[in-house]
Amino acid sequence: MSDPENTTARRIEGTPKVVVTRHLMPSVEARMRELYDATLNPDDHPMSREQLAAAMADCDVLVPTVTDRIDADLIAGAGERLKLIANFGAGTDHIDLAAAAKRKIMVTNTPSVFTDDTADIAMLGIIGVPRRIREGVELVRSGKWTGWAPSGMLGRKIGGKVLGIVGMGRIGQAVAHRAKAFGLDIAYHNRKRLPEAVERMLGARFVGDLDTLVAEADILSLHCPATQDTIGMLDARRIGLMKPGASLINTARGELVDQEALISALEQGHLAGAGLDVYPDEPNVDKRLIRHPNVMTLPHIGSATAEGREASGEKVIANIRFWADGHRPPDQVLDALV
Repeated sequence: MSDPENTTARRIEGTPKVVVTRHLMPSVEARMRELYDATLNPDDHPMSREQLAAAMADCDVLVPTVTDRIDADLIAGAGERLKLIANFGAGTDHIDLAAAAKRKIMVTNTPSVFTDDTADIAMLGIIGVPRRIREGVELVRSGKWTGWAPSGMLGRKIGGKVLGIVGMGRIGQAVAHRAKAFGLDIAYHNRKRLPEAVERMLGARFVGDLDTLVAEADILSLHCPATQDTIGMLDARRIGLMKPGASLINTARGELVDQEALISALEQGHLAGAGLDVYPDEPNVDKRLIRHPNVMTLPHIGSATAEGREASGEKVIANIRFWADGHRPPDQVLDALV
């Protein structure tokens, strides 16, 4: 349970000093300049650990993104004036929430705004991998395509296939909603079962055992955060449980999957392909994944829409304004997670 002092912001006298770690949408940065003493990042370079430490030593509010690892040591070394980490994005697994609570630093995020955008990218993989879209694009671009043939570029239809969704939060449910229209049989695993009415609406059935879901799915799609319980959850053993010819889609976090085991399963032909938008060592992508003809390697673009990025920036601004005015921000995450 968090300290009660973490639940109530105190009104800030004067203009808060805000450090934004990455380049945001122009309209968002312009508004931040109007409202705050804002230090921005116009060339969008990822800040080094030393730069993060320097920023946290001398600001009231830090606005990090998923590329910034805000660990316990950085938080312990932060200046006394740092009282709010207003994260740009919904995920907060890159921030040590317990360390922030110990220092009485509030943490906010920007939930919901990227739900549909990420679900759309997941559907791209769910459709594109069984239909060998990446391989088809390469064939045309290479100039080696010789024309239509009855047995050319045969993929697999998705209607009637089992889509296994791991993590049935906002994004998982949005994927299920889309997949239902394509005639997929939707099964899901989640920490808590959804209400029966939601299951009926989505046409989804609950599978309480993750191994059972993994073994049953023709297409497995991951939609859970990277936590102590989920990091490496799709290891060699579980990948071995997947059906021969199954596909893996990961738009959540690269750390959820044992990458060596995945590559081995792909190279041995156990898995038909994969659709990946995230990787364990971003921006580095293993060349074996890039070379595989049926692995769609995307550059972490699940949330990359102008509309979503603007909405996320607006939420950051709103959270800072509530906090600076002495009110509880609408998207405070600390109490729920610590």
